[in-house]
Amino acid sequence: MKENVFDVLLYLFENYIDTEDTNKPDKDTLESELERIGFPELEINKAFDWLESMTVVADEESTEPFELSMRFYAEAELERLDVSCRGYLLFLEQVGVLDKDTREIVIERVMALETDEIDLEQLKWVVLMVLFYQPGREVAYAWMEDLVFEDLEAVIH
Repeated sequence: MKENVFDVLLYLFENYIDTEDTNKPDKDTLESELERIGFPELEINKAFDWLESMTVVADEESTEPFELSMRFYAEAELERLDVSCRGYLLFLEQVGVLDKDTREIVIERVMALETDEIDLEQLKWVVLMVLFYQPGREVAYAWMEDLVFEDLEAVIH
């Protein structure tokens, strides 16, 4: 079983980060559990680094009013984010789920995953994780959460 950083992040988010449980385990306990489940230590460490980096970025809250902006993608971003992913980011920006700052955080976090390519479902989860950590983005998070879980239910049924 080849697990990657995204798999670790998804497990953490679904089981610990986005829960109402107030008794969340500490980092050492989580690391032990993740290793016991079978995630490689290197991927676990990368996942925690990924989360810590996002927390630092979230502290830089924008005071600029909402406005659409044109985004030109770098070659490496074009390789990682296919047309459907870039279109989805544009859609989320147009409907107000993402602003230009959160869009940039999402792209930066995707690039930090160190994968060759990311699919649309993975991108949706990255957007959800980024919005979770952004102050003042609770409504956008709730909207995105509905989108992610509606798509998941459609796949299950």
